Amino acid sequence: MNPAEHHVVVLGATAKPDRYANQAIRLLKGKGYHHITPVHPKLAVSEGIPVTHKLSRINDPVDTLTLYVGPARLEPMIGDILDLKPGRVIFNPGTESAKLQQALDQAAIPWEEACTLVLLRTGQF
Repeated sequence: MNPAEHHVVVLGATAKPDRYANQAIRLLKGKGYHHITPVHPKLAVSEGIPVTHKLSRINDPVDTLTLYVGPARLEPMIGDILDLKPGRVIFNPGTESAKLQQALDQAAIPWEEACTLVLLRTGQF
């Protein structure tokens, strides 16, 4: 799929440039991904992109959901993640959740434990 057409949702977006979620948004933009939806409950903008406050407010089909939120915060969002029906979910280091992974398996949604930054830098995204 052409990067410009690939919809990536970054759950746990931040405006802090040293955080991995912010670095991922910058790298996605740099690699030609134009359809990026940062998600954070309070933040207004991340890297010049308007932030969506809830997963349930995303209406466009999602190709990749990349996670930058720990399991304690992820697990209450399992229903919203399943409703999103992403093409795949990336569990970045520290976001691994057996409950969410089991729910994704049951919904036949592919997932992987990986680092979005490494996948992008090595052409495996």
